[in-house]
Amino acid sequence: MKLEEKCGQNGSLVGRSQPHLGEEHQEHEKAVASAGAEVQVKQEANGKQEVPRKSLNTYTWQEIQRHSQEADQWLVINRKVYDVTGWADRHPGGRRVLKHYAGEDATDVFRAVHPELGIVQLYLKPLLIGELAPGEPSQERNKNCQLVKDFQDLRKTVEAMNMFDANLGFFFLHLAQILILEVLAWLTVYQFGSGWCVTIFIAFLLTISQAQSGFLQHDAAHLSIFKKSKWNHLLHKFLMCHLKGISGTWWNYGHFQHHVKPNIYPKDPDVKLGPVFVLGDLQPVKYGKKKIKYMDYEKQHLFFSMVVLPFSIPTYIHLKSFRMMYLKRDWVDFAWVSSFYIRHFITFGPFYGIFGTLLLIQFVKFLESPWMTCVTQMSHIPMKISVEENRDWFSAQVLTACNVEQSFFNDWFTGHLNFQIEHHLFPTMPRHNYHKVAPLVRSLCAKHGLQYVNKPLLKAFGDIVRALKKSGALWKDAYYET
Repeated sequence: MKLEEKCGQNGSLVGRSQPHLGEEHQEHEKAVASAGAEVQVKQEANGKQEVPRKSLNTYTWQEIQRHSQEADQWLVINRKVYDVTGWADRHPGGRRVLKHYAGEDATDVFRAVHPELGIVQLYLKPLLIGELAPGEPSQERNKNCQLVKDFQDLRKTVEAMNMFDANLGFFFLHLAQILILEVLAWLTVYQFGSGWCVTIFIAFLLTISQAQSGFLQHDAAHLSIFKKSKWNHLLHKFLMCHLKGISGTWWNYGHFQHHVKPNIYPKDPDVKLGPVFVLGDLQPVKYGKKKIKYMDYEKQHLFFSMVVLPFSIPTYIHLKSFRMMYLKRDWVDFAWVSSFYIRHFITFGPFYGIFGTLLLIQFVKFLESPWMTCVTQMSHIPMKISVEENRDWFSAQVLTACNVEQSFFNDWFTGHLNFQIEHHLFPTMPRHNYHKVAPLVRSLCAKHGLQYVNKPLLKAFGDIVRALKKSGALWKDAYYET
């Protein structure tokens, strides 16, 4: 039997699906709700469309795949074809996220990254232009349709288990931890002054606070901790901008690209690090054969350890953040980020002065940088990095991410990002439920012959350096090849 004959032609957008949409979208949500749209949303979620089926144009995959350019973007969700070209600039996750899936089936990624399906369906409706022709498979023909179906069944299972319901108490305790550390740092300098030992202790407290704020803002950006999206939006601004001093909009744009196309060069900004680094197996060879040598990539693992680890947050990340706020004229984020510095000047300025407070802030970021860099890179840099291969959602996440063994310390130290596979498969799932669904994910991997990588924490850190060293060696061989 041919692959397309085995593929099912009917799908369903079951469950919770879509991200916080920003203030503009929240106001629209209220207006729609007041107009009695709730019934309409339920009908659409059950696969019912107001537009009669006979009025929709039908398209083949060959036709759809031609609409994958910047100025012409179509995508497929649940066998329906949408022209998102005009919507791209207003997309809360940035236009590039849509561009990355133009000409492809986006059903699973659509469900994965959106916690509020009903609201987003209202935005999709005007973009609907047709549907797949009756003889067309629900996904592109190169995809394993049985694996796609099995993953969709898995998602229905974890939805039925209420694995997408957030425990407010869990997140409240983490927020309380952060605020207690901030207050304790101020009380320490207030009580004991600004001596060297006291300053180091304060920096230690603030470093923990900054790291845990990063993990918590990550949760706030991905899932609906609160039932009202406006509160999730405000919580994310508070955690990312006020507590960390980084633009939340900049983080969203880059991070959601990473989620929809992990380790795909050049679509994932987390692996688009040339000319500083060459990653994976393909890019080093490409650079080597073209005799590209911006630095001695054979020693890039040393550069990473001595320069990137301590300075990525205080320099690279903050410069990128301020650059986006300036280019986008994002005055809301700028005001929130300004409050981060104002708070520090008010709290520590009387003891360290303005210049001394700035040094304290940089010192804390210097200490936080190795922690956060290792945690965020350990699960992806050592894994498969490739150009676009149009893989199904499940395979794309499992092949490009690895887990770190569970323990109380590992969970706390990584903000549960040690469950990176589960997080990438279900980005809107609260992290306190990752360990509950991990056995189900592992079982599906075994069924389809996919390796479920789970390693010790220190080995995961070491694998970053080993992967960089391997890529550097590939570059050297290609560069000096006669």
